[in-house]
Amino acid sequence: MNFAIVMNVIKSKNPFQLMNFITRTAAIMLSAACALGAMATAPADEQHEALVKDHKLIFFGEGETPQSDSIRNLVENFYYDQFRSFQDPQAPYFLFMSRDSQLAMGIGGMVRMRGYFDWGGTTGTPGFSPYFIPTQRDELNRQRIGSSPAGTALFFRVIGRNKRLGDYQLYIEANFNGYQTRDFHLKKAYATINDWTIGYASSTFGDGAAVPPTIDASGPTMKMDGTNVLVRYMHHFRKSGIYVAASVETPDMTVQEDGTSTAARSQFMPNIAAMVQYEWLTGQHIRLSAITRFLPYRDMINSRNHQKVGWGLQFSTVFRPVDPLTVYATVNGGRSYSNFGGDFLLGKYDLVANPEKPGQLNTVPGWGYFAGLQYNFTPQVFMSATFGQGRYLPHHGTAAGSDYKYGLYGAVNLFWYLTPRISFGAEANFGERMNFDGTHGWGHRVGALAQFSF
Repeated sequence: MNFAIVMNVIKSKNPFQLMNFITRTAAIMLSAACALGAMATAPADEQHEALVKDHKLIFFGEGETPQSDSIRNLVENFYYDQFRSFQDPQAPYFLFMSRDSQLAMGIGGMVRMRGYFDWGGTTGTPGFSPYFIPTQRDELNRQRIGSSPAGTALFFRVIGRNKRLGDYQLYIEANFNGYQTRDFHLKKAYATINDWTIGYASSTFGDGAAVPPTIDASGPTMKMDGTNVLVRYMHHFRKSGIYVAASVETPDMTVQEDGTSTAARSQFMPNIAAMVQYEWLTGQHIRLSAITRFLPYRDMINSRNHQKVGWGLQFSTVFRPVDPLTVYATVNGGRSYSNFGGDFLLGKYDLVANPEKPGQLNTVPGWGYFAGLQYNFTPQVFMSATFGQGRYLPHHGTAAGSDYKYGLYGAVNLFWYLTPRISFGAEANFGERMNFDGTHGWGHRVGALAQFSF
């Protein structure tokens, strides 16, 4: 594909031309996939197979070295996670394993460096989020170059099998996403015993596997990728390929309070999330997720306490119609559900002021979607394209016309795995922010990635 053509399309301020470009790109990728559809093994599976074999095993304890099947089954457990996303680290290179194959421990990490160049509408952030695109020309920030080590991580995982407890797993991950993307902070910390998970983990409402690959850390707008302290029950009906899960999760909210007519109250009810998933092959599924949130506030004018209820539904899928092509799609909607990711997370959209009735806060309806295609030219080289949108739909209007109405997000990228654990990539992003008063702005970015895992 001619890079100059790609850049000219991205510079365009016509959304129909951008959509046409995505459609034509998808058609080219689909045609190529059909031509190679007779391949015996999917390239994505070959890439996974190469990664599974790329481990240094250190055995401890007495006895003989376990059989290769037992070793492989234990290694595969490092990749088994129904809430895993493309951005998550791979299984560690160094694995300590007991000779009876009942315990494995891995300590690993990832060095991830991103560089980017913005023009036309710089977001001022390492992540490319339409919410931050300026709607008025800023002569001081027309272009911006930046880099970030965000996503560089260290993690520790233990997987074992106990006669009394059954299967169990411990996981701790910390990365550099804090102040100026350099502070080290906890990202996940949880324990799983059979069907139960307790700790700081990905919300049951999310589906990381259905998010297309991007170099941009923010990813598609309206990506639900929240992490909470939770207690989750998830069961796999192996014969049918069905997963069911439900969780109670620590709540959080952002409210348009002014301290005079309205004020946020302490939350005292947990979020409740659930999902049901059908998986017909490893890495290919459809999922329906739901969440309920309890959002309390106080009407200072009438001296009354209130509690609103927010809710969200999400349908997501990832599948391969032919071996080289992977399809990703997510649609979500509801009322005040989006505190788990996407553009709405960046503002105060859980409870918003009613300009017609001072002292009243309301939940707000909204919806979003994104879709992506990934085409593997070889097991080591693939291209992907993503397009998405998020919309904010208050019933009573907004206090200011400059409030966010919707955002568009697009990405086209190319990844190359030099080895199973060393990868490089390049990406072009475009996005638009539209306000209620009709003012809008477009943002453009090109970025690059170098990633090393161990």
